Parts: sequence; structure tokens; C-alpha cells
Amino acid sequence: MAERKAKDTYAWEAGTRELRVWLRLLSCANLVLHRLRRNLKDAFSVTLPRFDLLAQVARPPLGTTLGELSRRLLVTKGNVTDIVIRLEKEKLIERRRDEADGRIQHVYLTDAGEEMLDGMLVAHNRWLKELMRHMSEEELDTLMDALGILKEALKKAEARLADAASMDDDPTADAAPDADRA
Repeated sequence: MAERKAKDTYAWEAGTRELRVWLRLLSCANLVLHRLRRNLKDAFSVTLPRFDLLAQVARPPLGTTLGELSRRLLVTKGNVTDIVIRLEKEKLIERRRDEADGRIQHVYLTDAGEEMLDGMLVAHNRWLKELMRHMSEEELDTLMDALGILKEALKKAEARLADAASMDDDPTADAAPDADRA
């Protein structure tokens, strides 16, 4: 049993700094999300996905499409459509067909949706400020800079991995002549 525990401990520690950073990020995100979900439900009877969708609809450029909302929210078009239908029934948003291509729908906040979102955004910002009140402005700036560096590194890694995956899918990638046969 002690030998097994030693291997498990080594595997965990061998996960390196990257694993610890990932777990720390995930832990922090979960703490914030838990509090925001609870506060949105208690104060506005709104779920976090509905708040997120309303906030994305309000972002420029106005009149975003369902596909763009899906991309911004990192969820399927079906999930977006379900939330849009519910918010439309509550008269918080409206859909309008694209004049040039009737298959495309643009989503807009109604006056009631704008009013509701304005109140939620004020509260949301207040809640975030409260959650981070024990951090100095300098610490927040340092964290923001570090997260910006991380984001750029992740984009580069994703691009590299996507390129490698496309090479794996390219049947001509392995068709290079064999130098030993020439």
C-alpha cells in the first residue's frame, strides 16, 4: 500500500507547475461562478446562462446572430436557441430576420431586456468587486497581465495543435519521398 501511495504522490507532484496552475485557475473560476449563480438567482431569478446570453446580445456589434452567440458563449446553437426562445417569450429579446439572407436571425434586447440587464450588470460588477476586495489594484493588474500572457500562450498552443491535427488529416503529408530509396 505504501508503494502505491508513493507512486500516486509522485504522479501528482510530477504533474508539475502547469497542473497546479490549471487546478488553481479552475478552483478560482468555480468559486466565482458559484457566487454569481447564487446571487443572480436570488436577486433576479435568472440563471447564469440567461444572464450571459443577455450580456452577449448587448455587446457591440448589436444584432448578433445565433451562430455568433453560440461561438461567444462556447455552447451549441441548440442551447442558444432554447435560451433565446425562453427570453423571447418573456419579451426580453427579439429576433429579426436578416434582410439579405432570411435564414439568418439577428438578436436584440427589448426595452424590458435592456432595463433588466442594466440592473443585473450593476449588481454583477458589485459582486465581483466584493469577491476581489482583498486584492490591491496592483495585484489585480498583475493578475490581469499574467492572465493575458496565459491567454496568448494558449492561443499559440491551440493554433499549433490545430496545425498538427490538420497535418494528421492530410493524406499527402506522409507522401514525402523516402530519402533512403532515392
